[in-house]
Amino acid sequence: MQRILTLLAIDQRRDLATLSLYKEDALMNYNYDPELASLLEFLPDVSLGISEPVKARASFLTLIAQLNADIDQQGVVIENRSIPGPAGAPDVAVRIYSPEGLAQLVPAILHIHGGGFVIGDLDSELGSCVALCRHLGVVVVSVDYRLAPETPYPGPLEDCYAALQWVQSNSSHLSTDPTRVAVFGQSAGGGLAAATCLLARDRDGPDICFQYLGIPELDDRLQTPSMQRFVDTPMWNRPNAELSWDFYLGDQYQRGADNVPCHAAPARAEDLSGLPSAYISTMEFDPLRDEGVQYALKLMQAGVATELHSFPGTFHGSALFSTTQVSQRESAEMFVVLRRALHIEP
Repeated sequence: MQRILTLLAIDQRRDLATLSLYKEDALMNYNYDPELASLLEFLPDVSLGISEPVKARASFLTLIAQLNADIDQQGVVIENRSIPGPAGAPDVAVRIYSPEGLAQLVPAILHIHGGGFVIGDLDSELGSCVALCRHLGVVVVSVDYRLAPETPYPGPLEDCYAALQWVQSNSSHLSTDPTRVAVFGQSAGGGLAAATCLLARDRDGPDICFQYLGIPELDDRLQTPSMQRFVDTPMWNRPNAELSWDFYLGDQYQRGADNVPCHAAPARAEDLSGLPSAYISTMEFDPLRDEGVQYALKLMQAGVATELHSFPGTFHGSALFSTTQVSQRESAEMFVVLRRALHIEP
């Protein structure tokens, strides 16, 4: 969810006006990047509340509608359609972003939105997907997976996997190269992206050439030092994480119990060999920081080519402040990483 906001071309004053939708008192004594700290002084709390999912979605839709009004879609062809869902489940809505005048096979990116498994939809990904399509010249397929708590695990993941299968089997229609398919996710979307890669490996499913895991939500056990320490950080904190996992795991599993499967919480996977190469980003003052770092190390130890970047002075979703140097650096790096992974000429 946070990445979509990063890529929107909105000025700093609009950033601040938008953030005023959130509550008060989240500026804590952390050594934030000076630019980020100065912006937080205007809005001491940038919290994302998901305790009431229906209400949270309504508020989020209001925010997204304001932001989407400024997005330049020129040069990008957008198509909405429904694709077959998992066996016995409803069809899955996807939105396809293609470069205008596409005349050759290009890479494909399966884009999985964030939102704590609870909020987010196709509209919330508009800015991110348009930017990826335009700047990289690739086809982006954004998947509108079912949300928790109404649909707990494995429903959302199975929707993502069904979308992956559809992308691979429809490469001719999409004008995409089936050997260059990446999975991309931020926050909970990063966790679902990692799980989609695990599922594809374990089911001998479609080939994935790369996984981009931005600030990923991976571990339901919530025992890392960063998760235990950052209980009051902006945008995401331990109380949010507890709710998020409770909603996602539903009645079938209990957060932190021994029987939670690795396809629900990828950090639990013991064998990460055979997975696609990866890029993982983490933020210094993010409760999700350590699980992202640990997952990257496990990938490396399993022989998976992995790049890890932890951005100092940042917090979960700090890329929302797109005018800051650290956010611009993060965004620029994303495009460089994806160009290299998908073999796209600059």
